[in-house]
Amino acid sequence: MTTTSAPWTETTVEAAGIPLQLIRGGTGTPLLLLHDEMGHPGWLRYHAALAQHYTLYIPIHPGCGESGRLDWIMNMRDLACWYLDALDDLGLGPVPVIGGSLGGWLAAEMATMCPQQFQRLVLVGAMGVRPPVGEIFDMFLVVAREYLRTSFADPTGTEETRQLCEATPTPEQQEIQELARELASLVGWRPYMHNPNLPRVLRRLRKLPTLLVWGQQDTIVPVSAGEAYRQAIPGARLTVLDHCGHRPEVEQPEEFVRIVHEFLQA
Repeated sequence: MTTTSAPWTETTVEAAGIPLQLIRGGTGTPLLLLHDEMGHPGWLRYHAALAQHYTLYIPIHPGCGESGRLDWIMNMRDLACWYLDALDDLGLGPVPVIGGSLGGWLAAEMATMCPQQFQRLVLVGAMGVRPPVGEIFDMFLVVAREYLRTSFADPTGTEETRQLCEATPTPEQQEIQELARELASLVGWRPYMHNPNLPRVLRRLRKLPTLLVWGQQDTIVPVSAGEAYRQAIPGARLTVLDHCGHRPEVEQPEEFVRIVHEFLQA
């Protein structure tokens, strides 16, 4: 992948009653990215590639990073309600959105509440639906570093996978990960990382173009969950990448960006 380093900024803005840490970079039409249960990992190759075509908006979830906490959020539906309010304050909508893992679940919940908020929906290894075959990996049985290793089919395959799961994290990185894990436990502890009622309302996305991207070797959220999403969302398309785990945007950034860009431009 050949990319030109795109400038990005990190600011704190007021949104829906709290200070919200917001990372923004790139050029072109707005594209919302919702980070996963490990927090924002930093500006990676796939960010830089997408930023050649879009202006990326990456909010840091409440209680994570420098974003304020919200005492009333008790589950994912609460978080989704707050986010819809925050997007109004940010003036983002209708906007395409990419959500990975926990961020994918969040995007799906938001979209079922307010489909008109989004132009297109991309869910990447999304939690939120209970897999018909297999189960969602319990991230709290292992430390953050081991969880990240489990996320990749080949943890040493690229510089970025090695960086994320092999290098000793800085104190700042450890804090980012632990705050994100704390939020994940709050909104997804019971039932574990899914909403039993979500499949019942995914039909509301029938007019929202939806792309599902999964790694064939995803041991965090099995591919069967992607198939369950596909069956529940009329017209949704499921793309499965071989030799790839739970984070295709990191493990196969070139193919991921190609697939997503083609979908967003269709």
